[in-house]
Amino acid sequence: MRRVVYVDGFNLYYRALKNTRRKWLNLHALCEAALPKVCNVVAINYYTARVSGSRNPASPMDQNTYLNALGTLPNLRIHFGNFQVTNAWMHLAQPLQFWPPGASPFPVPESICVVKTEEKGSDVNLGAHLVRDAFAGAFEHAVIVTNDTDLKEPLWLAVQEANLPVTLLTPSNNPAKTLRELATHVRHLSPYLGVSQFPDPVIERDGKLIAKPADW
Repeated sequence: MRRVVYVDGFNLYYRALKNTRRKWLNLHALCEAALPKVCNVVAINYYTARVSGSRNPASPMDQNTYLNALGTLPNLRIHFGNFQVTNAWMHLAQPLQFWPPGASPFPVPESICVVKTEEKGSDVNLGAHLVRDAFAGAFEHAVIVTNDTDLKEPLWLAVQEANLPVTLLTPSNNPAKTLRELATHVRHLSPYLGVSQFPDPVIERDGKLIAKPADW
């Protein structure tokens, strides 16, 4: 049976990887470790966007290094959305809370201007590709790596309308109820992160080396 995997890159990062030393994740190895062997993984689709260095100047370089490592996997394709950074006025929550505890600007403003970062397009691309591939017969079994409830409708269409099995390989310890109830199977990926890391360094086909970022 043919299996296609759809990975929500930002959801995976923030739900399972951000505060760990397991960011150097080999997605093919993860699928091999976490999923039953009844299907062959014929394609992995990874959805992300180029990050900004507005908060951490090293982030774009670190991300590019990881994308280059992913590019060594022969069955993986990267799909890019957009990463937007804007200044936005936002009201302060009541009652007021401050970090660090005890800090308090005076006088307290009613609103402040904040740097707002948003990733656009990945969930739409993932959902559209999942539905398209389901009705085009691109897979006999799909896997989605996400906890984004915006993907409820594409998941429903693939399972109920196309009548195909879809496994939710969840990056969350508490997966969203709407996704959990629609998916044919639910599996947690956290037990398999440690055994699914790329080697350091990764060797490209031309012999070049891709070294893992130092703080990963």
